[in-house]
Amino acid sequence: MAEILNWLADSVGIVSLLTGIIFMLVGIIMKKYPPKEINDFYGYRMPSVMKSQERWDFAQKFSAVKSFQLGVVLFAFSFLTPLIGISQELSCILGVCVMILGCAYMVFVTEKAIKKNFPNSK
Repeated sequence: MAEILNWLADSVGIVSLLTGIIFMLVGIIMKKYPPKEINDFYGYRMPSVMKSQERWDFAQKFSAVKSFQLGVVLFAFSFLTPLIGISQELSCILGVCVMILGCAYMVFVTEKAIKKNFPNSK
């Protein structure tokens, strides 16, 4: 087991790999078991979404798909960094940057979709 973990740490962007797996799992769980009621604990929780149950339901489904997509990108990125030949430290930094930018993109796209689908709702 230790050999496998050492190989992963040496050859794969471990940050991107783990966060990619986590985002894919979250996307699958959110798609399969979305929160049914507006809450402050579980789900996509932005003020624009918590205004109505209809917005909430839409945002949970939409963000679950985006979360899974982000996970796939991060997972793929983790295997691309060794092929490019960058150092483990740079791979880690780039993995964190891709994760942050991906999360920001996920929020931006979800908020844009909410505004498009609920133009007159305040």
